[in-house]
Amino acid sequence: MNVVEIFGSKVFNLPTMKERLPKDIYKSLVKTINDGSKLDLNVANAVAHAMKEWALENGCTHYTHWFQPMTGLTAEKHDSFIQPTDDRTVVMEFSGKELVMGEPDASSFPSGGLRATFEARGYTAWDPTSFAFIKGTTLYIPTSFVSYTGEVLDKKTPLLKSDVAIEKAAKRVLALFGKHPKRVVAYVGPEQEYFLVDKNLRNKRKDLLLTGRTLFGAKPAKGQEMDDHYFGQIKERVAAFMSEVDEELWKLGVLAKTKHNEVAPAQHEIAPIFSTTNISTDHNQLTMEILKTVAEHHDLYCLLHEKPYEGINGSGKHNNWSLGTSDGELLFKPGDKPEENLQFLVFLAAVIKAVDDYADILRASVATAGNDHRLGANEAPPAIISMYLGDQLAAVVDRLKKHKSVKSVSGEQIETGVDALPDIKKDTTDRNRTSPFAFTGNRFEFRAPGSRQSVAGINIVINTIVAETLTEIADELEGSKDFKNDAFELATRIFAEHDRIIFNGNGYSDEWVKEAERRGLDNLKTTPEALPRFVSQKSIDVFTKQEVLTEIEVKTRGEIMMEEYNNTLHFEMLTMLEMAKQEILPACLKYTKFVTDDIASKKAIGLDAPNETDRARTLTSLTEELITRIDTLDKASEKVGGEDAYAIGMYYKDTVVPAMDALRETADTLETMVSKEYWPFPTYTDLLYYV
Repeated sequence: MNVVEIFGSKVFNLPTMKERLPKDIYKSLVKTINDGSKLDLNVANAVAHAMKEWALENGCTHYTHWFQPMTGLTAEKHDSFIQPTDDRTVVMEFSGKELVMGEPDASSFPSGGLRATFEARGYTAWDPTSFAFIKGTTLYIPTSFVSYTGEVLDKKTPLLKSDVAIEKAAKRVLALFGKHPKRVVAYVGPEQEYFLVDKNLRNKRKDLLLTGRTLFGAKPAKGQEMDDHYFGQIKERVAAFMSEVDEELWKLGVLAKTKHNEVAPAQHEIAPIFSTTNISTDHNQLTMEILKTVAEHHDLYCLLHEKPYEGINGSGKHNNWSLGTSDGELLFKPGDKPEENLQFLVFLAAVIKAVDDYADILRASVATAGNDHRLGANEAPPAIISMYLGDQLAAVVDRLKKHKSVKSVSGEQIETGVDALPDIKKDTTDRNRTSPFAFTGNRFEFRAPGSRQSVAGINIVINTIVAETLTEIADELEGSKDFKNDAFELATRIFAEHDRIIFNGNGYSDEWVKEAERRGLDNLKTTPEALPRFVSQKSIDVFTKQEVLTEIEVKTRGEIMMEEYNNTLHFEMLTMLEMAKQEILPACLKYTKFVTDDIASKKAIGLDAPNETDRARTLTSLTEELITRIDTLDKASEKVGGEDAYAIGMYYKDTVVPAMDALRETADTLETMVSKEYWPFPTYTDLLYYV
């Protein structure tokens, strides 16, 4: 495989545009891409023609406006290039109007009440900053998605608005330092964790088919205790899958860089090189799609659920976020002496203030039913939002807020003790996997997002809240007569006022939970506790002030996220009841009958079987308990109702989830006692050790 040759071969990227477009058209389009200037229809027509010709040469028959509704997934409606002629034949045509705008039916996408079902019209608008690409025989055109009345119905549009907001605010602050870059860009590199399972085994489990996670399953004899899977040798079947994933992603211009085994058995990770938030979001959606598609080619199934298996690590999506200028300057690079790098200190102060002031909104951005199983489970950060700065920066911040002098220690050498091996220059900042929001050298790693989530919503929040604090800093410092002194004093004041959010210790410890409560930090453990914060007045104010979302858009997005939680729990509850009633209970009854029949046959010939009798009693008792717990969950399901999505969510959290947990506990105990030949579906050992 010649990677350089195939990279971007299925993308209508800048080199392809330059080759196929007239020089003036190309220059105009690049200006639109780089500067955000308005697109001329004549340019669109020329681009559409070149794009169509390129697509046809690559075997395309259709095009689609590819968009990201608030399902968190992607959507597409395919139209052919054919146009009828007078002689009843066809020609292949594609106009600038068709490139720039599409009209999918908007009635069945989540809108949170923005649109009634009968109000069907919606529009897609071409996003020229994200390149068109080919999958199969279709040309995919990245677009935004709005309703007939102008309300935003997707994740891309507010993401682009948040990029504008943070660029505007960052430029104001940089201007105070005498810098005027053409662009300030938010960058993201989302690390993607996932599980693989044999497709045939997955198809034998109704829970994996319908919910993406196992609702039942006893712990296997061997889990992740030996730490032997993490970074371990990649098995041949998985390596073949990973190789094809890389190839398909590279063809689509996705900068897939790293792949390895993760902590849990059958768990893996893929990570890209950084790109802009918009491109990274599109590419991460493509990555999730390609993972699933390619898995099928290898008789595998890719599980992107945050917690597909109980008792072993779940999967996250670490969102590495940074800011940089078009001049190539990274704004969170501290340098050798961060205490003397005033610009860095100001931008660091903005992030610290943003995370502290809007920790609850940041927590709400990762609130999902799946992530509730993962956060705080000693495998992922706690639900308490805090920041990790590392020893060097923490010492700098601590001494500055106390108005004490600071002397930085640069990276030390680690001596290997082996002459043949080079000494290693140690980073000044360690990593902390227990921290939700950790500084890692020149960026911040938000470790709380779940593996299935679109990174759009997460970065909309990060961009917006940091744009707000940068705006506040610019408001205070513009017009200053002693800028350096005032900027330094402002940064140190922010460090002092918001030091409660900085925690460099073990986020898994019980002591941190108590300390966080003492500091006044929220511990929003579940989605129903977190999501009301997203629709608070504070949240509405920051989104509307930064012109990212309107008040109604904030409220409807909160409603959509809450309804998604409720629907997820509803499907899981019904699936659990179906499996328990139709599969687990009959299996337990059959096995109990087998045991009691065996006891009866032995007693008939005068043999005693005390151990088997005790086993039969235990099986009977547990089966009765199973029936009782099925009935409890059944009754709980009957009382779900009402119109208040938040109240319904609390009912699921407080009543349904405990009933589901109790039913699972009994069923999982029975699994350890019932013969494998009677158990109705594959066990954890089957699923996790499929190769």
